[in-house]
Amino acid sequence: MHNDGMPDADLLVRMYRTLFSIRRFEQRGIQLYRQGLIRGYFHPYLGEEAIATGVCAALRHGYDYIASTHRGHGHCIAWQADLKRMTAELLGRADGYCRGRGGSMHIADVTVGNLGANGVVAAGIPIAVGAALGAQIRGEDRVAVVFCSDGAANNGTFAEALNLAAAWSLPFVMVIENNQYAVSTPIEQSAREPQLYKRGIGYGVESVRVDGNDVVEVYRAAARAAAACRAGEGPALIEAVTWRHQGHHVNDPGAYMPQDTMAYYKQEHDPVDLGRALLRDRCAMSEEAIAAIEAEVEAELEEAATFAKNSPQPATDEFLAEVAAAV
Repeated sequence: MHNDGMPDADLLVRMYRTLFSIRRFEQRGIQLYRQGLIRGYFHPYLGEEAIATGVCAALRHGYDYIASTHRGHGHCIAWQADLKRMTAELLGRADGYCRGRGGSMHIADVTVGNLGANGVVAAGIPIAVGAALGAQIRGEDRVAVVFCSDGAANNGTFAEALNLAAAWSLPFVMVIENNQYAVSTPIEQSAREPQLYKRGIGYGVESVRVDGNDVVEVYRAAARAAAACRAGEGPALIEAVTWRHQGHHVNDPGAYMPQDTMAYYKQEHDPVDLGRALLRDRCAMSEEAIAAIEAEVEAELEEAATFAKNSPQPATDEFLAEVAAAV
């Protein structure tokens, strides 16, 4: 990192690759959904890519912990998930991360500290607090990060878990992905104070509000928060303000979202476009070099889709045996 806090060129390139990977993974996932290959809900992370990318880049992969949400594909990819196994899980196939049992909303890989996505709003928060407590008890300098939504901020467990983390000075970082809508309810209609970072201040937690579409700003905030936690000065809260590029899920047209605001975030303040500009302006990369990175990602995603389509369906007898064992 440079003296001005700007990540070095290598990190900027890696972060752009992650931004672009998440964007294209989600777009291809929507195509697979439309083809009838993905069952259940599918909540795209389009427009929010800089949050997962910047936060995970500031952490130690395979050592720290992350806990995710129902809109969790981006977190997994930023945490270096294998795109083949990710796609196979979306398709409910046996070679997926959860052997096809989890699907879109429940991808996890505890072997590298990914404690999993969660279909229950705010449910990842106490899980991450528990991981932080475990690290503290063991005397490790691990950090546990939870991604949660602005809708989760109005769930009781949000306050309970954050207060506990503060009372025990846990190495816990709460990242609120404020895309400004809880399904179709705008934040202004669900909270008198829409700046959610202020809730953390009320619990004595170091809390900041950042531009969630600026990957460098997110990275800087996450790096500071992680360093504080490793020094025993946790927890920390980051409110990253962003805007999703469509409705709540793939079948929600998002007609309730103001079109002028949508146009601004898509055309003038898109996180992938901003990341691409960083490569041109800060790394002096040519359009051809950037296109080469994108072509590599496209090839990986094509290979992942082929792998997933050829992956077998989960064995019925194995599934029934697991159900019987759980009874």
